[in-house]
Amino acid sequence: MTQHSRDTPQFYLTAPSPCPYLPGHEERKVFTHLVGERAPELNNVLTHGGFRRSQSIAYRPACDGCRACISVRVVVDDFRPSRSMRRVRDKNSDLIGDMRVPVPTSEQYSVFRSYLDLRHFDGGMADMTVLDYAMMVEDSHVETRLVEYRRAGPDSRFNGRGSGPLYAVALTDVLKDGLSMVYSFYDPAHADRSLGTFAILDHIARARRMGLPYVYLGYWVRGSKKMDYKARFLPHERLLGDGWTRVEA
Repeated sequence: MTQHSRDTPQFYLTAPSPCPYLPGHEERKVFTHLVGERAPELNNVLTHGGFRRSQSIAYRPACDGCRACISVRVVVDDFRPSRSMRRVRDKNSDLIGDMRVPVPTSEQYSVFRSYLDLRHFDGGMADMTVLDYAMMVEDSHVETRLVEYRRAGPDSRFNGRGSGPLYAVALTDVLKDGLSMVYSFYDPAHADRSLGTFAILDHIARARRMGLPYVYLGYWVRGSKKMDYKARFLPHERLLGDGWTRVEA
């Protein structure tokens, strides 16, 4: 019988289930557990190979006859915002993102719940309770941070933090070569601010300040309106059959 070390990742394949992005398709995932002392190193390696993290699981699509899900990462130093992105950035210039340790709060869950109820009421996360949310935030064996976005206040110039109500949140992993945006959400009452786009722009600027070359956006799916926005952040790289390939337009 073959003996496996606890630090040796074991990979598993899920049963087919309906694809959340392409109607009429089925999806399967290959996954492994991110636990133990080597979890941060493994998360780096697997992210480079097109995996995504969800709590203590790393997964990537392994669908029969379909390769529509393509990993995308923004090239930080070469990125130049479009005119519409600059408008989004300017519109949200009164917001400050505070990167902190991943501690769930009732205020975060309230915004998360409102976001799901309006934007993803029919999705796989629709029934998440406050305990489920806490697990999403806390169940991580890698370097994970929460970025909370609030309006700038009187003390912001001194402490670098906003004040007042919570506008948006991003759950983010810090990798050796970039920031990986695991999940982000915002208060739908401020949908006119395009806070999803703003959070990505903020992460690109944040990665640049941290000296990190990439921001990982997860999967782009051609033909899925839910994922179209990721293709707008240029230049970026897509993980194709022959490796990471730069896309300029």
